[in-house]
Amino acid sequence: MINEKAILVGVDGSHASYKATWWAANFAKHAGLTLQIVCAYSLPSYAAVSFDATYTAMGDDNAAHSDAQEILSKAKAIADEQGVEAATLIVTGDPASVFVELSRNYNLIVIGNRGKGGLAERLLGTTSSSLPAYAYCPIVVVPYTDDEGNLMHLNNTITKVAVGSDESKWGLKALEIAAGFADMWGAELDVISAVPKVQGVDGDKSVMDSYMEDLDVRVKPLLEAHPGLKITKTVVPGNAVQALTKASYDHDVVVVGSRGRGGFTGLLLGSTSQGLIQHAVGPVYVVPRKYVEAAESRLNTVPSSPAEVEPKPLEAIGGVEELPVQAAEPEVVQQIESTIDPEHK
Repeated sequence: MINEKAILVGVDGSHASYKATWWAANFAKHAGLTLQIVCAYSLPSYAAVSFDATYTAMGDDNAAHSDAQEILSKAKAIADEQGVEAATLIVTGDPASVFVELSRNYNLIVIGNRGKGGLAERLLGTTSSSLPAYAYCPIVVVPYTDDEGNLMHLNNTITKVAVGSDESKWGLKALEIAAGFADMWGAELDVISAVPKVQGVDGDKSVMDSYMEDLDVRVKPLLEAHPGLKITKTVVPGNAVQALTKASYDHDVVVVGSRGRGGFTGLLLGSTSQGLIQHAVGPVYVVPRKYVEAAESRLNTVPSSPAEVEPKPLEAIGGVEELPVQAAEPEVVQQIESTIDPEHK
């Protein structure tokens, strides 16, 4: 899964995006990857949609550009504090379409989720335009709060990973990625298979046993590829979203595959009130349809990393500008970190 590419994190000045920056920098440091921080805004309505700050001159590109620099400097300082040198980009235009194009060039894209508004809503709002459905690399969505508004604490070290498993090629790829991710961290992997509720067979032992047998078959290659990995297999009756949301309470990351239509995509993106992304209390690692299909259509194989997807030069992506910025002062970072995660030391 790991290659020479960088991790990209999207920021918009919200505390949620700074929390995502912290998670992305922590992972980049552990994985030995570089980090790029992207601030996206659109005109003339950037003040209402993209940024948290309020601007006096609506449609003033100079003001927006200046504020983007300030946002990037704060995010860069968070990365610097963890010993991760980060490059910075500004994106103007529709964030959803630009991020999809940028996803060709990255190992992983990380965004923070704060519910309504901001960058997260632009990238997660609808199935037709959502980043997890159409990106060429995996996406991690980092929650800022739970459903009650309580701040979520993120651990420096990942010790438990959950993955939603089914027999689709997207589900199999998610399983493979989750195993590699858990093994890299030295974490435990909990493989969860949900049995749909069907009248007359709900919780039927023979049905549950059949699902467990299928799960045994899917897990066997993982044990061979990662002999030191501790794997727990769980078959649960009922809704997959509920099972995986519950798993997010005692796992550091939940991994799922996205089909693009139906399957987990419907579960993840069909409703902001019901989807896993909206209700999980920990990071959700989504394996998108395009990520799996890109090399499959060309080579009849599933890509092992984004490196097998043809990259697109930054200069060929409209609205992307590489922007060197100075990191904010340490006291600014301390103030941000105490706000986004009081438990963080």
